[in-house]
Amino acid sequence: MLSKVDNDLLTQTDRGTPMGEYLRRYWHPVMLAEEVPEPDCPPKRVRILGEDLVGYRDTNGDIGLIDNYCPHRRASMFFARNEECGLRCVYHGWKFDKDGNCVDMPSEPAESNFKDKVRITAYPAREYGGLIWAYLGPLELMPNLPELEWARVPADQRILSKRLQLSNYSQAVEGGIDSSHVSFLHSILEQDKQDDLAASGVTLQEFMTADKSPRFFVKDADPGLLIAARRNAGEENYYWRITQFLLPYFTMIPGTPGYPIGGHCWVPIDDENCYNYSVTWHPSRAFTEDELKFHLSGLGIHADVDDKYVPLRNKSNDYVMDRDIQRTTTFSGIRGIGEQDMAVQESMGAIVERPREHLGSSDAAVIAMRRRLIREARNLEEGIEPFAPSHSDAYKVRSAAVVLARDIPFHEGAQEELKSMP
Repeated sequence: MLSKVDNDLLTQTDRGTPMGEYLRRYWHPVMLAEEVPEPDCPPKRVRILGEDLVGYRDTNGDIGLIDNYCPHRRASMFFARNEECGLRCVYHGWKFDKDGNCVDMPSEPAESNFKDKVRITAYPAREYGGLIWAYLGPLELMPNLPELEWARVPADQRILSKRLQLSNYSQAVEGGIDSSHVSFLHSILEQDKQDDLAASGVTLQEFMTADKSPRFFVKDADPGLLIAARRNAGEENYYWRITQFLLPYFTMIPGTPGYPIGGHCWVPIDDENCYNYSVTWHPSRAFTEDELKFHLSGLGIHADVDDKYVPLRNKSNDYVMDRDIQRTTTFSGIRGIGEQDMAVQESMGAIVERPREHLGSSDAAVIAMRRRLIREARNLEEGIEPFAPSHSDAYKVRSAAVVLARDIPFHEGAQEELKSMP
């Protein structure tokens, strides 16, 4: 059980809060690159860690991320003109570049130097791995971008999607590291459907159906946690699902060797909402047409969304749950894996009342993740800077799903599968 004090620390991400300051030591995905597809395209609203910002691609193709509110009269810079390497507020024409400098102030006398005294908050932003990333922390501590495998593969080896989730980021992360629920929430009742999905390498294995009470083993690692769920696989073997939790909110789904790998980023918008960036990638080759069709079908982790990235199956329509399908075909009656996760996580409320929980042995990874994040934030309060942001190569890891002889420790038997490409 998590106390209210610890729960507040874990979930509150505004500037000035312990977790908010800790999270600002990392780079964060804030947009899909396709949201700002070309120089001088329309700006986009961005909200992250409780801050309202505007993102854009300037005339040179560089990414800008500035305060939503013009420092003159606080009008929204979303309505600004994107022109000649800057955003020009439509209210009085004040113009700012990507570094926050006021480069033109036509409403003031020509001889005035007032523009040299005015700045707008601006954050470093980069395009990387099909996403726009931002750093909101102290500039003197700005780290390299994390060397996640999916961000380093060619674009034709990666599928990215984005969706809004109406919950705190932490309870979403918890779903991504909980291998126990997969035997229930995502299970298929019809055997032929199980066979079809297993052939795509993205869902249930026979061992997950046969053994629904895995034993969990959690190891601290430099970039986060290595989480192993062990199931029986006959009398001589164990089936291991090994999940990576990478600070501060990245998760990797255990994948079948030779098939694409999946993962998530759970980026806090504010304390009660987050964006889920889902990614599927193949480490060594481009996706086939059939694979693209399957992964974009809405059955897997990539949800169907509208032009605002709101899922089509969402809280307002009960995720289009079908009770007949629940009785006959799937355990949940909800169509997509992404929506199944979203339904249960949002059903807890925007912020879970964790003091009312009753956690069991299958929640070992959830407990360890909470403790790690809280410890990291408290260490920063004591002046101890986090290790992971400044060691970008620590993110060169993979998840894995393997069958090993019972006498082989998982971290030894799966050692090669857990390494990303060079």
